[in-house]
Amino acid sequence: MRLTRKRICSALLAAYLLFSLYAAYCVFLKPRRSTASRVSQREKHGREHFTSEVEEWNPWEVDEKNSLQQNSANSLQLLKEKKQQQEQTNLRVQIWGKAAIGLYLWEHIFEGPLEPADVTAQWREGSLKAGKSFFSFITGPSVVPGYFSIESANVVLVLNGREEGKISYATQWLHYIQTLVQTHKLQHVAVVLLGSEQCKNEWIYPYLKSYGGFVELLFLVYDSPLVNEEDIFQWPLGVATYRNFPVVEPSWSMLHTPRLYQCTFLGTIYKNSSREILMEVLKQSGLDKICWISVREEWWPQETNESLRNYQDALLQSDLTLCPLGVNTECYRIYEACAFGQAKAIQVMAFMYYLALCTLRTINKVSPCLEEKQSK
Repeated sequence: MRLTRKRICSALLAAYLLFSLYAAYCVFLKPRRSTASRVSQREKHGREHFTSEVEEWNPWEVDEKNSLQQNSANSLQLLKEKKQQQEQTNLRVQIWGKAAIGLYLWEHIFEGPLEPADVTAQWREGSLKAGKSFFSFITGPSVVPGYFSIESANVVLVLNGREEGKISYATQWLHYIQTLVQTHKLQHVAVVLLGSEQCKNEWIYPYLKSYGGFVELLFLVYDSPLVNEEDIFQWPLGVATYRNFPVVEPSWSMLHTPRLYQCTFLGTIYKNSSREILMEVLKQSGLDKICWISVREEWWPQETNESLRNYQDALLQSDLTLCPLGVNTECYRIYEACAFGQAKAIQVMAFMYYLALCTLRTINKVSPCLEEKQSK
């Protein structure tokens, strides 16, 4: 019995010694990993765990990847299209619109797009390709000399030369273009000019190439003795874009649907003018009962939404638009009536011409430009 207890105590003592030796080895002799390493591994493990959770709970991941891929594909397609346009075009022309008739040129004649759609925007631009020719257009108050990129050596400049203040501004643009021509940044220049109704356009002479200047072609609004059909051409006045007259899409019904009124006249009646005579003729003949007539005594530079809508409705619901002579025989109404398909354009023009002749004979008056032509 005594021997058994002795053996147990010896075993316990041996076990205690072995444990003490192992503990001393772990503390003093066994190599240990640094604290930084353990922290780094814990952070790494934490990041992996966090990333896996984010990836696991992101329901928009597929949509985001598809959107990025689609945007990349669209950008690549646009670059390819632009490169193809540049490679396939033989002629590139940039149009600088600094008068309201520039909008008639671009939106109504060229039928070109224009962004943004807001007519009060400071900068608007558009481009189109016709055959192997590429045209771009810029307009707006922010388009000023020296503060936009020149994308072509061929430029069409649209200017207003109707009065002295407009002429002063137009000459600033012409001087700017002259500098560009002299520095070989531009090669060919054409000008579309809203001329003077009094036929006072002599200020443009020094800039024309035929007079020693640099403007190769001039397109002039209003009849003028300058027009020679060689380098100076007459240009249509067009619609009143400054009053936001819209681009009208022609349709079959517009030409063939019966209209409620035989004629229409909405406008300002000036004292001692042909328009007063027109109103008297309409009343005496009874035509005022079958025509849409709405007159005012004062001219409005801008239309209200209501007056513009009424005017368009009158054009659409009338066979003819009466266009009595003003300072010139050419008037916005001619082109606006044609835009709404009034009795076919040739009938409208013929009627306007006949009415103008009748008015001229009545009051014995002709426009200053016609007088100058007749004297020559």
